[in-house]
Amino acid sequence: MTDPVFSPGGMGSQPFSRVLVGTDFSAAADHALAVARLRFPDALRRLVHVTDARVTATPDLMGGVTPAALDPTLLHTLESADGERLKTLSASDEEAELLVGDPVTGILDAAERWGADLIVVGTHSKGALEHFFVGSSAEKLISRSPVPVLTVCLPGEGR
Repeated sequence: MTDPVFSPGGMGSQPFSRVLVGTDFSAAADHALAVARLRFPDALRRLVHVTDARVTATPDLMGGVTPAALDPTLLHTLESADGERLKTLSASDEEAELLVGDPVTGILDAAERWGADLIVVGTHSKGALEHFFVGSSAEKLISRSPVPVLTVCLPGEGR
């Protein structure tokens, strides 16, 4: 049996007061948000979604991406749709921020600007080939973040 690393209400105060939750609107991200709401009920929470500007890029053979001509109409449409989804997802006591760009960099920049002391994100199961070429956004966040990152996987997707 293992002891919990964090127990809400233990020691009299909550260790995290500004919790940034990154979302990509996936089931894993929704579960991570639910965990953040449950585990940090008294914290200020900010939901951040970054509309991925790389949708206008194509994968190259070296595992990166080659930029394609930016289609402003496509990007605007995606940004509008993502903004509506973010509004729907946010509770009345939560802040929300929509950005455009690289998701990892956007989340890290938003966390720094806002003064987050914890970042919460969902993780996705990926095949070995996809992980090799694309990597994991959660892994990139963990390696680059100056604040703790809590990764949450969907029940049944243990690693």
